[in-house]
Amino acid sequence: MTPDKFSNMPRHVAIIMDGNNRWAKSRGLSGVRGHHAGVESVRAVIKRAAEHHLEAITLFAFSSENWKRPAQEVSALMELFIMALKREVSRLHKNGIRLCIVGDRSKLSSSLNRAIDRAEHLTRHNQGLKLIVAVNYGGRWDIASAAQRLARQVEDGQLSANDIDEALFEREMSTTGIPEVDLCIRTSGEQRISNFILWQMAYAEFYFSPLYWPDFDGDAFDEALSVYSGRKRRFGMTDEQIEVQGA
Repeated sequence: MTPDKFSNMPRHVAIIMDGNNRWAKSRGLSGVRGHHAGVESVRAVIKRAAEHHLEAITLFAFSSENWKRPAQEVSALMELFIMALKREVSRLHKNGIRLCIVGDRSKLSSSLNRAIDRAEHLTRHNQGLKLIVAVNYGGRWDIASAAQRLARQVEDGQLSANDIDEALFEREMSTTGIPEVDLCIRTSGEQRISNFILWQMAYAEFYFSPLYWPDFDGDAFDEALSVYSGRKRRFGMTDEQIEVQGA
């Protein structure tokens, strides 16, 4: 499906990549095999997002709550992140994609942090799709961290409490400079946000796919974009106001 098939395109799509474990278990495989299979879906969605000239796509790779999973699975996931960064960064760079990692990196290993630094540095000047990957990320953590930074600035006399508004708060978020989320996709049939980028999804449209993440390919992504294209986003206005605005 080509970009001109859609009458309305999102600028920023966020994806909760759910169902890797269930995909693997349904095939008698280990949960880690599901995460490896999910890498192919990541490639397919990034490729399609770039073809549609989206501005940004954010992938929820590892939440702050995922540390509660079995230690063996967490360790395997961290190794997969490092391997994927090393294998994929050249391809991303070749296609003009800029990679940004958001989340609390203090809990990540030094080897993973080095791989992240190298990947971000290599792609920092690219002007194509912005690929944001959330690792050890939580929406509440993001908001609390922004509030802490602003509180320190008030303590230091750099600004007053009355200076703080939504625009200033937005500049302290981990995704500063990236458009708000227009469309959030969650796979595997679950219908919840799971502490994903809460601030940035204030007016997002939601699309829930029954597919497990390893089965979610470029065509499935296009289907989500097609559904989004048919949505009417009001932002608090009436249908009549929207029609006048679009005239």
